[in-house]
Amino acid sequence: MSSAVAPAKEPNATGPKAVELVLVKEQNGVQLTNSTLVNPPQTPEEAQERETWGKKIDFLLSVIGFAVDLANVWRFPYLCYKNGGGAFLVPYLLFMVIAGMPLFYMELALGQFNREGAAGVWKICPLLKVPRVDVGQPAHPAAQQQRLESRADEDSFHHVLHVAALDSGSCIPGVGYTVILISLYVGFFYNVIIAWALHYLFSSFSAELPWTGCNNSWNSPNCSDARGSGPGPNDSPQDHAGRRVLERGVLHLHESHGIDDLGPPRWQLASCLVLVIVLLYFSLWKGVKTSGKVVWITATMPYVVLFALLLRGITLPGAMDGIRAYLSVDFHRLCEASVWIDAAIQICFSLGVGLGVLIAFSSYNKFTNNCYRDAVITTSVNSLTSFSSGFVVFSFLGYMAQKHSVPIGDVAKDGPGLIFIIYPEALATLPLSSVWAVVFFIMLLTLGIDSAMGGMESVITGLIDEFQLLHRHRELFTLFVVLATFLLSLFCVTNGGIYVFTLLDHFAAGTSILFGVLVEVIGVAWFYGVWQFGEDIRQMTGQRPSLYWRLCWKFISPCFLLFVVVVSIATYRPPHYGAYVFPEWANVLGWAIAASSMCMVPVYAAYKLCSLPGSLREKLAYAITPEKERQRADSGEVRQFTLRHWLVV
Repeated sequence: MSSAVAPAKEPNATGPKAVELVLVKEQNGVQLTNSTLVNPPQTPEEAQERETWGKKIDFLLSVIGFAVDLANVWRFPYLCYKNGGGAFLVPYLLFMVIAGMPLFYMELALGQFNREGAAGVWKICPLLKVPRVDVGQPAHPAAQQQRLESRADEDSFHHVLHVAALDSGSCIPGVGYTVILISLYVGFFYNVIIAWALHYLFSSFSAELPWTGCNNSWNSPNCSDARGSGPGPNDSPQDHAGRRVLERGVLHLHESHGIDDLGPPRWQLASCLVLVIVLLYFSLWKGVKTSGKVVWITATMPYVVLFALLLRGITLPGAMDGIRAYLSVDFHRLCEASVWIDAAIQICFSLGVGLGVLIAFSSYNKFTNNCYRDAVITTSVNSLTSFSSGFVVFSFLGYMAQKHSVPIGDVAKDGPGLIFIIYPEALATLPLSSVWAVVFFIMLLTLGIDSAMGGMESVITGLIDEFQLLHRHRELFTLFVVLATFLLSLFCVTNGGIYVFTLLDHFAAGTSILFGVLVEVIGVAWFYGVWQFGEDIRQMTGQRPSLYWRLCWKFISPCFLLFVVVVSIATYRPPHYGAYVFPEWANVLGWAIAASSMCMVPVYAAYKLCSLPGSLREKLAYAITPEKERQRADSGEVRQFTLRHWLVV
């Protein structure tokens, strides 16, 4: 399928403006000025229209491929089983409707209207922006003249304010930088999961799968053959052949004593990581022109494989016991706070909001695209995929439980243990086990690669939209990003790399991503204004969002996110891997990683207010007025200073 990118000229798209100052008169030694907004002459890069998706389906597949990732297979089914089976769907669907869909819709509309990545969209609230000067971009003559006038009259307060207004035309938002950093951190360890899947895929091309028997060098004397009777309730889980091949045969964890004893990178995993990086680069180097083609495979293949695994799984003995355990309804569990907390956190992380990916993808849409319909479709597909994957997972778990004569709770796991230990063992017992293993790990590879592409695109689009120099050299900048990610990911493929992986997984995108989404929705619904945001959507789709969506953006979603942030901090538990407890310095390092992204917003907001001249009211006027409304700030007509702005929905 062709997905060539077509340029689109959108009359309603907003762009940076410059302030032209006109000297009106001089009275009593004070120069009085008048200001107007003018369009600066465009550079060749600016004159070139922003590319768009060649086909609407390219965009939908990209968003679905990003949102539907490995966690849909290893996380949601386990949570559903653990929290009352079908009863868990009550809080999950409730939070999806009042928070998940509204936040997803908000990010799609935000990127599509402003036609910029996660950094540039925050021109709607300069308080969340970091000013810069475009590298290599010639200054507008009006800007040069205005700066000269301001130097000649440095005592004129209004001149200084106009200079500040002019220079904030291009900037890197504090909150935009937060989500870009989080996406970058996630890439450091998420690519490693794909490398593990690739390693297992290569290992599956053999007559006997490595995790089938106990005749390998990494097995212990008490090893349990995958085809024989598994460990009973009193046996150590460390004796599973699947666990041994992961920890000793792949990760070489036994050669490390902890996170302070990493050792060298394992060349097998490092080679797989190189292949992942190469695949990511050639999927991203030309922008949506290439990524829109790749997702036709990576976003659709998992559904084909899941369907094939479901057909095979339900024919296995014990499969129905597993599915019944998955769907068993225990409404009494809804009285437990932990069930609601798990549902809230799952919603936040399963949809991928707060990473800047949805903003980046939607910025390449046509201006009149129906982003509301896209939000409903993609969130529904995501939830249905999570739910249906549970049938696949628990049909095999029921089979394993019956085969080893243990309760399903003894084999039900979430996280990497499910897809790299339990599932490979289950597949190893089937006829044509190597074929099924190849099919399964191809599914993991495609699930992971398009989610990784989305994270990288968030970083790349967010920065090249702000720096024209990077935009002119997208291929080189993409190469720089993927190489930097590769070098830092090498720490995760050392002997003790699983400890680095666990630390990053625990801190990089936990509380920080919830905080980032909270700041986003407050910035849009309160500072920019939910009514104005609705008007922006009306310009694109021809219809304002209903009262329900506006109420969610202004009240329900912020309260929901604040609740989840507080709960995530209050219920914090230090990370661990099995019996290994991380040293105190590792926990401090983890919190430093989380704080490095979160601190961008408050630190810059304080800097912005302190650096602007004038009274506190004048500082706030320029800090919270969108760039396209700068004239109102000049004239003192700031709608954010009116009670109506804060009360209207």
